[in-house]
Amino acid sequence: MNHYLLSVCYPAGTVPPPPDQLAVISKELAAVNNEMKANGTWVFGGALQAPGAATVVRASGGETLVTDGPFVETKEQIGGIAVIRAADDDTARSWAAKLARVIGVPIEVRPLQPH
Repeated sequence: MNHYLLSVCYPAGTVPPPPDQLAVISKELAAVNNEMKANGTWVFGGALQAPGAATVVRASGGETLVTDGPFVETKEQIGGIAVIRAADDDTARSWAAKLARVIGVPIEVRPLQPH
């Protein structure tokens, strides 16, 4: 089995949906996550805090520099991740499609390097 990172990609500056819509999304997302757990696909996942909560740590020449905020300015930001096990790229993409339908935003699928 291969491992894949599924990244939930939101347009920068996205405002969360109203509570009633968020409740529906959360329920449907839990159902997809439970389906993945039940068949052994699920490895790990979770939502991320806003990019402003991030710090970037750089190491160079024995020195460490910590700065606030995301590393780069982008038009999209990652709002959550899931690491899954899948037999192949098509299977991973089918799980990403389920997530994209529920959440309503693009899901990037990226294979992890074998370990």
